[in-house]
Amino acid sequence: MGTTDDARSITSVDVVVVGGGNAALTAALSAHENGARVLVLEAAPHAERGGNSRFSGGLFRCAHGGMDDLLPLLVEESAAWADRVRVDPYTRADYVADLQLSTQGRIDPDLQDGLVDKALDTIRWMAGKGVRWELAVGKLIDPENIDPDQEYVLPPGGALRAHDEGVGLIADLYAAVEREGIEVWYDSPVLELMMDGTAVTGVVVKGPDGERPVEGVVVLGSGGFEANPQMRQRWLGPGWDLAKVRGTRFNQGHVLEHALERGAQAHGHWGGCHASPLDFDAPAVGDLRYTDKMSRYSYPYSIMVNRDAERFVDEASDHVWMTYAKTGSKIREQPGAWAAQIFDAQTVHLLETRYSTGTPVVADTLAELGEKLGLDVEGFLATVEAYNAACPEQEFDPFRMDGLRSAPHGQPVKSNWSTRIEQGPFVAYQVTCGITFTYGGLRIDAEGRVLDVAGRVMPGLYATGEITGGFFYHNYPAGSGLPRGAVWGRIGGAGAAAEALARSGSPAAAEVGA
Repeated sequence: MGTTDDARSITSVDVVVVGGGNAALTAALSAHENGARVLVLEAAPHAERGGNSRFSGGLFRCAHGGMDDLLPLLVEESAAWADRVRVDPYTRADYVADLQLSTQGRIDPDLQDGLVDKALDTIRWMAGKGVRWELAVGKLIDPENIDPDQEYVLPPGGALRAHDEGVGLIADLYAAVEREGIEVWYDSPVLELMMDGTAVTGVVVKGPDGERPVEGVVVLGSGGFEANPQMRQRWLGPGWDLAKVRGTRFNQGHVLEHALERGAQAHGHWGGCHASPLDFDAPAVGDLRYTDKMSRYSYPYSIMVNRDAERFVDEASDHVWMTYAKTGSKIREQPGAWAAQIFDAQTVHLLETRYSTGTPVVADTLAELGEKLGLDVEGFLATVEAYNAACPEQEFDPFRMDGLRSAPHGQPVKSNWSTRIEQGPFVAYQVTCGITFTYGGLRIDAEGRVLDVAGRVMPGLYATGEITGGFFYHNYPAGSGLPRGAVWGRIGGAGAAAEALARSGSPAAAEVGA
């Protein structure tokens, strides 16, 4: 730990990390590894620590050469799946193509290159710090419902996750922080950045005992503004103030706003966010009893209807990991921000295990189902009949985009997995929009340094994770956010350590980051 000047109540360290999730903790570990005295400031109390990362499914998208690259990372019980699971290579070109498609070509090229080229190496570095990994088996389809002889095919870009998902990720990262002796202050939100001219010299933190200055090079890893209804309304638009929040209640955007007030440059898609289908009865804000278990991502095998009994989206334009983060916004646009995912006996066995936290609406006939959902029954039956009539006669394959395309008159196309809704019992799950994180944030360079409104580096200030912009626009390839935070946490932590030690004249500064 650093020194304290009792007269001024100033705590001095080399590097101050603001935040307590994946991005912040990787920054803290990196800065410590590179010779810095580090203090972590977590706004949440100990019981709620971990930010959005703790609520996540733990996916880490990375370019890899297939199972041979992933197997050495896996915990023993997950490695046992290797003979039954197929994971094709996910090349650099694949990753770039998915980022270009999902962002409509808007992602910052330097940030794209850093993410794509450094994700797997960062994952291996994290494994060296004690973070455990597993295959994302059961994330899309419950393996217990699949024939034992059937090959389980994982999407190459969504094959790897932290062991025990976000809960396990945060437990492992905090265990690493504690082993290294890095101090964490809880219940300690940051109120403002301290400045000396254009340079950031530290922060003012409001802890349980009041306000206190902390001097040091600053790394911001404190998340976006998705938990702040006022900021959602201002930046995302009317109605977003009422959206449910899937993650932490502490991502209020105050640190982001203050950095902008101090001259940091805004960057990215401020009107965009990660928003996905969520159980209609989910809590208004993320609840650690459920983490991400209220998500409803098996909709590509369904049709979704709104309160008017109409389909409103192509449920299967791509694999779910390339559509879910924009589908929540489509649901929010519907009357009452409500939709129902409709399954029949042919597909209900494909539901992922997270549906077990919900209460399905079940009926023997479609008419009964429509009535139980409070829909206009004639309209609902007409919608289903038109969809069924357009479904092709081809073999259904839940593991691959099978090209089973339907184009019902007056309805959206369904590009894949178009099977008739015709065999009872019929099952519906009611869903709404859940916001995960916001896309707009601070502009950083390839070294994780925050830039000011003139495009100049702000000395003493780095940022990583959801507080940064320029990565995601319109949509999001699943599992890109956690490696984004970790890659720039590692980069920014090392850079902050080097800057701090250079300021202090330490001879270790020349070796930092080597």
